[in-house]
Amino acid sequence: MARYSVEQRGCLNTGDYRLFFKNDKGQYISPFHDIPIHADANKNVFNMVVEIPRWTNAKMEIATKDPLNPIKQDVKKGKLRYVANVFPHKGYIWNYGAIPQTWEDPGHKDESTGYCGDNDPIDVCEIGNKVCDRGEVIQIKVLGTLALIDEGETDWKIIAINIEDPEAAKYNDIDDVKRLKPGFLEATVDWFRKYKVPDGKPENQFAFNGEFKDKVFAIDVIKSTHGYWRALVMKKTDGGEINCTNTTLTDSPSYCSQASAEAIVNAIPVCGDANPIPTEVDKWFYC
Repeated sequence: MARYSVEQRGCLNTGDYRLFFKNDKGQYISPFHDIPIHADANKNVFNMVVEIPRWTNAKMEIATKDPLNPIKQDVKKGKLRYVANVFPHKGYIWNYGAIPQTWEDPGHKDESTGYCGDNDPIDVCEIGNKVCDRGEVIQIKVLGTLALIDEGETDWKIIAINIEDPEAAKYNDIDDVKRLKPGFLEATVDWFRKYKVPDGKPENQFAFNGEFKDKVFAIDVIKSTHGYWRALVMKKTDGGEINCTNTTLTDSPSYCSQASAEAIVNAIPVCGDANPIPTEVDKWFYC
């Protein structure tokens, strides 16, 4: 099984912070394009890049518009973005991240939701017991999906569990989550419905009246987004500002050498001391 490592650049809790990825040979890679979608295709085991550890607030994400797509903190209106604590939740209630080599095409209207994609890799909510590290690459078993409609875009949320979780064998479909973690899926809907309300935005909406779709449906969605990604990275689709620079896909027009990749990383300042997290991030909101 492939192993990955990360290299921090800049200072945590600043706009300069970047988390770059390396493969097991120490070579720089893109977590968006170079990490395979599958850890084991025969068993439908997928790779997941952890962007945000459970119970943290910093809105970290794969930088889809930056070369090599490091993880960085989202910025809105010139300020670093932290997700509010909407009672009774503290930060993110799952390990949150993305499946590599997927892309929700903003030019494709989803037949089941009636809305186009959100221009990002497909999101994952991992529900296991371990609090993962930012930048960790884990192998997941897909259980189902929720279709969030976020500002007029389809934003699929895959529900999954780390295959190394001690209880992973008990979870094989979305009904197992309902049975073994009572209230958890309802809390997930509640979280996504309200998390932008403290920012002055309306509650989010959902396709299918907020009902979760099962494993088979979710895997079909993932496979379709992999197809859109393939067209993107091969320049068969106009990706706009999406950066497809990669170091392993030699048939891609955006393939680059390790020397070029090293130059991209070295252009970012070396890792320094972290800035303190603003005290207001710990505030609780009652919606």
